[in-house]
Amino acid sequence: MKVGVLALQGAVQPHEEKLKKLGITPIQVRYPEQLIGLAGIILPGGESTTMVHLLKLNQLWFPLKEFVKTQPTWGVCAGAILLAETITSPSQDSLASMEITIERNSYGRQRESFIDTLVATEDWKDPSPLEGVFIRAPRIQSYSSKVKVLLKQGNDPVMVQQGRCLASTFHPELTSLTLVHQYFISQCR
Repeated sequence: MKVGVLALQGAVQPHEEKLKKLGITPIQVRYPEQLIGLAGIILPGGESTTMVHLLKLNQLWFPLKEFVKTQPTWGVCAGAILLAETITSPSQDSLASMEITIERNSYGRQRESFIDTLVATEDWKDPSPLEGVFIRAPRIQSYSSKVKVLLKQGNDPVMVQQGRCLASTFHPELTSLTLVHQYFISQCR
């Protein structure tokens, strides 16, 4: 199975390493033709406005928007912002694939980054403790009834799912665990 990692900007390599560890072939995606034959795609953390600019520059914006409608897609931090229907602080273009409102840099600047233990909901089947790494993280402010909350940090939803799309506001690729990547791979099968 081949899973794409959007490779225009951001934390590409840590996701590739997790996928390889799970026996999955990672494919760096920079151009539309690289979406062909993928079982799913990860939109990594980075800087969301830069990603939007580069997606449009590389003529990948509309092909990715179509891909996300039919294939499993996981947005991590900046990638979650790309998937959100509504973005605040400030607003920006998005793929509008999930009925969530997300606030950019909600937890503060780089120096306010933190690590915390996440709380699983009944929709997350694995009771193992998970660590969440939050770096200039966005916050999911609201979501529709079509969205399932999988993981929380305190009372805040930090990983949600709507159909084939996942969004996480933390960075599981920066921990030693592969549980979240395993969950995404299960969606790709």
